[in-house]
Amino acid sequence: MLAISPSRLIVGAGGNLYSYAFNASHNATSPSVTFEGVISLCSPDRARNITDLTFIDDGGVDRTLHVAFQDGAIERVLLTQATSDHVNQSVSLSITQKNLDPMPNGDFVESLSSEAKSNLTLSTTGYARLDNYRPEHTDSSSSIIELNARSWVSHLCLQSSTPYAAFGTASSTPLTVHSITNSQLSPRPFAVLHTLKGAESATDRPQFSAVYGLSRGPLNSPWGSSPQILVSGWFDGYVRCYDLRSSSRSSPEPTSGKPSTPAPLRPSLSVADRWSYEPIYSVSCGGGSASYIAAGTARHSVVSFWDVRSPKNGWSVHAPGNDPSPVYSVVLESSRFFGVTQSRPFVYDFVSISSSYSMD
Repeated sequence: MLAISPSRLIVGAGGNLYSYAFNASHNATSPSVTFEGVISLCSPDRARNITDLTFIDDGGVDRTLHVAFQDGAIERVLLTQATSDHVNQSVSLSITQKNLDPMPNGDFVESLSSEAKSNLTLSTTGYARLDNYRPEHTDSSSSIIELNARSWVSHLCLQSSTPYAAFGTASSTPLTVHSITNSQLSPRPFAVLHTLKGAESATDRPQFSAVYGLSRGPLNSPWGSSPQILVSGWFDGYVRCYDLRSSSRSSPEPTSGKPSTPAPLRPSLSVADRWSYEPIYSVSCGGGSASYIAAGTARHSVVSFWDVRSPKNGWSVHAPGNDPSPVYSVVLESSRFFGVTQSRPFVYDFVSISSSYSMD
């Protein structure tokens, strides 16, 4: 998994954190990237895999992360640096770890997202917890709701006029949006985001049943830079963009004996690689013109790109090494795209002559 801040990129692989620093340069189009070091989060008596990680607000220092593990643990990790070689100015990397409250029932965390002083944690069985924390302490106030579905991804947005949390699940309503009021998650969604079944061309696409990737929309998009633009990656291979301000809705599905749900909101834009039927595992928005959507697919380390100013002209590339694996996590940053497969992190640079390279 990947986490990015203004000053560094962190790669979580197995039980290790790999840190890469961005170096300011007045002569280069893109700042250089320097490997800072690797830290193991495994204890001597057990190995454990990282399931997600996110930077949290630490006053601009960019050294504090929340890290979740497959054994159900969640930790706050503070990266520290010390110059160990005064001749070569080499840097050693160390950490301070604090245990945070695990999710209910020993469930492991599938997704973490953070903004300002809040952190959203989503477990694999659908527990969603919103924590309001102070980085210097482990205590926090919490709000928990149950989605009652196999859950994959979350997106926290506090900048919207109605702060919200979006959840991607495998269910009859794969993408729902819940409001946040007074730091509390609403248990009922205020928006259900629809797929326009049967209206997006191919009838031989796999049946849509899950959302695996979520991101805020591109800042330079036809809908503006509103935080109410949500981009989602679906099991059927489509990337769908939603404007939560839109009034374009479908008739709600019948809910006999169940609480009624809001009328589903239709997507403002749907894009897909017409040559690929692979599920979309991860999405990110931005790029050199702040107008791109990038999507990591489920096989063959393929990444697809679309410019929302001309969405019909997308293209796809293989990551270096041509791994058979999914692209598990993606981040668009300035003119570069970072991604990870089962074997390596890699970079796609929109402006470099050598546009794609591995970070082995």
